[in-house]
Amino acid sequence: MSFEKLIRIPNDRIAVLIGKSGNVKIKIENSCHVSLDIDGETGEVLIKSKGDVEKIQPFKAMEIVTAIGRGFSPENAMTLLKDDNTLHVIDLREFAGKSNANVERIKGRIIGEGGRSRRNIESLSSTHISVYGKTVSIIGDASKLRLVVDAISSISNGSLHGAVYSKLEAANRKEKQDKIKLWEDQDVFY
Repeated sequence: MSFEKLIRIPNDRIAVLIGKSGNVKIKIENSCHVSLDIDGETGEVLIKSKGDVEKIQPFKAMEIVTAIGRGFSPENAMTLLKDDNTLHVIDLREFAGKSNANVERIKGRIIGEGGRSRRNIESLSSTHISVYGKTVSIIGDASKLRLVVDAISSISNGSLHGAVYSKLEAANRKEKQDKIKLWEDQDVFY
């Protein structure tokens, strides 16, 4: 079974995708068992399967390339290979319409002063967030993505940051309580 997919990323992210001496490109190719043909002029990246069919992860390679294209560092993009991590991209024009001024205002609210808002959401949800162009992208466990998408939607729609953080903290408490209850409800045999 062969796989081939063409993805376009912004030209200013091509150097990050390739990495110093090609190390990022090589790491993606080796981790996902694919080959990346990168056109620095157009920003087109052709992902092709190669090698052992059992180990090929072309969809993870697509996510990693897309994540780097959406502003993530290669280290954060590579966390897509761990556990159930996945990438979710939100187009801010859904909230701002076509107004560039509104997009910039919403980006400012999501990032916060000195990046504080973004860091708070990341730490409360154990995710990685990138605000790039007209998008906000999230890498994280599927169970956490819905919470972060809701948080970003709330902030984009004008909710107070404190209320959004409180909601994320409450979700964390509930998750911990559910884990404790699950542990306590197990039958123990000696």
